[in-house]
Amino acid sequence: MRTESAHQRLRELILDGGYPPGSRLTELDVAAALEVSRTPVREAFRSLAADGLVVAAGRGVRVVELDAGELAHCYRVRAALEGLTGELAAERQRAGRLAPAELTDLERLADRTHEATAAGRLTEAVRLNRAFHRRVAELAANPVALHSLDRLWDRIQVSTRTSLRAPGRTDLVDAQHRALLTAIAAGDPVAAAEAARRHVLDTCTIHSSTDADETE
Repeated sequence: MRTESAHQRLRELILDGGYPPGSRLTELDVAAALEVSRTPVREAFRSLAADGLVVAAGRGVRVVELDAGELAHCYRVRAALEGLTGELAAERQRAGRLAPAELTDLERLADRTHEATAAGRLTEAVRLNRAFHRRVAELAANPVALHSLDRLWDRIQVSTRTSLRAPGRTDLVDAQHRALLTAIAAGDPVAAAEAARRHVLDTCTIHSSTDADETE
């Protein structure tokens, strides 16, 4: 249990930006921060490396930091998978297999994401935004897609924490979430797939533009 706890706590710290991309972590430092022995930290490093969140770096590990090309590859795969999950969720809605409460829950997640983003509560907004997308994937009822997306989301989230607060991005994110929600609720697989895919590709474009601006 201690090993699982160390893994979960360290994963949350990485995803929430407590250990930024590129940070070098040692067993001794992390053990002290988490107030555990080095053994569960060592096991956590191994698990996180298998998940793609850290890479070996000497006597410790380094938090993954995707470059622009790697990030673009991740986004293209994510766009394809989220297009699929949007499509599948809409198909299940059309077949009468989604409960009204499930769509209400998805709408509430969209509301909370927009509220947190507009208020500048970035860590909360990132978590809620991911929860919204994950809920769509859960409604798709395809465990292979969900597992693959979980790993992609982890790597993308670590490397990008600014897109929700980019100029004009707050309203765009909300509008695209609503478009996806509307398409799923209407049982329109084609529109849901396109809305999901376009949303992810637009996010990729925002990050590409940000990277270009920072290098000028």
